[in-house]
Amino acid sequence: MKIKVLFFARARELAGTTEAEADLPEGSTAKEAMQMLLEKYPDLREIEGEEGKCVLALNQEYLEKNATTALKEGDEIAIIPPISGG
Repeated sequence: MKIKVLFFARARELAGTTEAEADLPEGSTAKEAMQMLLEKYPDLREIEGEEGKCVLALNQEYLEKNATTALKEGDEIAIIPPISGG
């Protein structure tokens, strides 16, 4: 199945693109999609992993850390790095 991946802010810089298409096995989860993306874009490890670092959104809804939500054909995953400001 194919999903769309959006990269925001620092994730966009690390991946070198604003969006990509990922081809995953049927029944894959958001967590598995992130693992595949880390293999394809290893620089993303900079913003992934530690508590509070990287947030995923599925179809414009934030996911909980380590969510095992199953994906469907045409879903959209957004990778949102930590945002700071004043």
